[in-house]
Amino acid sequence: MAVTDEAIGKIKEMILSGALRPGDRLPKEADLAAELGLSRNSLREAVKALSLLNVLDVRQGDGTYVSSLEPHLLLEAVSFVLDFHRDDQALQALKVRGILEPAATGLAAERIEDGALAELRELLDSLGDKPSLEELVANDLEFHRRIARASDIPLLCSLLDSLSAATVRARVWRGITEEAAVARTLAEHRAILDALTEHDAKTAEAWATIHIANVVRWLDTAL
Repeated sequence: MAVTDEAIGKIKEMILSGALRPGDRLPKEADLAAELGLSRNSLREAVKALSLLNVLDVRQGDGTYVSSLEPHLLLEAVSFVLDFHRDDQALQALKVRGILEPAATGLAAERIEDGALAELRELLDSLGDKPSLEELVANDLEFHRRIARASDIPLLCSLLDSLSAATVRARVWRGITEEAAVARTLAEHRAILDALTEHDAKTAEAWATIHIANVVRWLDTAL
């Protein structure tokens, strides 16, 4: 395993240094192994591992290429793991969200444009006062996705999207079992939107913290 790790590290260094760029084709296996001082077997194992992480794209009969390295692509492996979460892992995902989402919301408050604010308000208005649980969860996902996008940090947006998707079941469960969950969620979303409208980063961040903390507290108690 150590030899494979070394091979992965050397390929990673080539990408980080710019010797290999997104879309570049890797040299032939024998040539690359000789260049990096690796056995062909360890290089092959490294390529296999990096292809599973969407860093490399192995095209049968054509060669191996560096992927686009777009954040959403690289985080697909994270999403895949989180899709198989247990409830305690959903709690961990929520706690990580509780660290990252307030930061994203604060940045969004500083950077969001009027058009995006109008779309967020329209999104919340479309729910009405008594949405179904399915409507609320779908709206909630889109609300937070748009705020993360407004932070203007694609990697943060992709990571939050992965974490958010892993907590859908917990949100549905909360909506079914906690009587005030729907009303509280709607109120907290409005408070976040108001802070975004005022471009008040500290208040937006505080409301995002409260919003996630309430779900974490509920799930922690439920577990």
